[in-house]
Amino acid sequence: MNLELTQDQINLQTAVREWAQAELAPLAYKLDQEAKFPTELYLKMNRDIGVASIPFKEEHGGLGLGILDMSLAIEELARADQTFAVTTMVAVATGLTLQQFGSDMHKEKYLPDIVAGKAVGSIAGTEPQAGSWTAGFTSRATRKGDKWSLTGEKAFITNSGTDITSYNLVGAITSPADAEKTKMSLFLVPDGTPGIEIGKSYDKLGWRSSDTHPIYMDGAEVGDEMIVGNEGDGRYIVHKTYQSARCFLSACALGLSQGCLDHSIAYAKDRQAFGRSLGGLQMIQKMIADMAIKTETSRLLARQAAAKVDAGNATLLELAMAKYHCCESSSEVADLAVQIHGGFGFMNDCPVSRYLRDTRITRIGDGSSQIQSMIIAKELGLDVDFT
Repeated sequence: MNLELTQDQINLQTAVREWAQAELAPLAYKLDQEAKFPTELYLKMNRDIGVASIPFKEEHGGLGLGILDMSLAIEELARADQTFAVTTMVAVATGLTLQQFGSDMHKEKYLPDIVAGKAVGSIAGTEPQAGSWTAGFTSRATRKGDKWSLTGEKAFITNSGTDITSYNLVGAITSPADAEKTKMSLFLVPDGTPGIEIGKSYDKLGWRSSDTHPIYMDGAEVGDEMIVGNEGDGRYIVHKTYQSARCFLSACALGLSQGCLDHSIAYAKDRQAFGRSLGGLQMIQKMIADMAIKTETSRLLARQAAAKVDAGNATLLELAMAKYHCCESSSEVADLAVQIHGGFGFMNDCPVSRYLRDTRITRIGDGSSQIQSMIIAKELGLDVDFT
């Protein structure tokens, strides 16, 4: 497979990199300290360079590009601030879900603002007792006449409570309580729907300026027209969403690794120790070489997975390998970056300190590293049981 970027892709990547380094990187420390979603910055990014529109069809106002193109943009955002990148990633992933599975009404009413970068959405799957284990979801939608009544609780939901949140895509059980096998449906629940309470923002280790809340549902009513796809297909749709999101989260991890490498090389050249530059010491050279190898192998796996999604022939094996390797490597690279920076690396105002905290969650979200390992083993023909 040829993984060389086209000139258009290089131009796109350069445009996002220049915007991120000029507009996002200087604010990243402040955003982390304030732990508040930067609404105006998100709107500005999309006015300036239209990142959110990249992977959507032209008929919906998008640029008509692919998952690889979007991954390149996410990589460059994460190189400056992974937290901002994940906000963008989730907003786009919800829109792609509507583009692929939503009704004409969903696409006409809710998709345009996502594509234009004027609004964000969330995917409300995870519950307090079930994340990767979607079969363990207990939130329920009960039919009442021509409406569905939603009850239950969702946890750790990104983009669920911003000033520009348009909707939450909520997974809920719709099969009868005594059904032998539960079936889940995915509902588009507009922001402000009565019976929906967005809980207090979490106080997080990393991704601090990402908007993350629990969602409490107590008799929230929506009609049949708010089901995304077909009734009972929610688990299938969520898993398909996870697959494309794994390309994006791989790019988030890759971008952060590259950012760590950038900062470490610059610091090793500038810092003086033992009568020479830090980069003249063999142990520092070894750490930077290891970082570079982990970053480049992540790039190859991430881009291969995204390119194959665009070509329509991506496998679960390739997606799981990319997600596992990129996210595990980003933690290793960030840890090495802190080591290279020494005592300064332990300070919150040192970018690599934030990078270390931020990327830890990538090994948990969108299917943990352990789940990815099980998928890899299953795709290689081993007897794997997810129940």
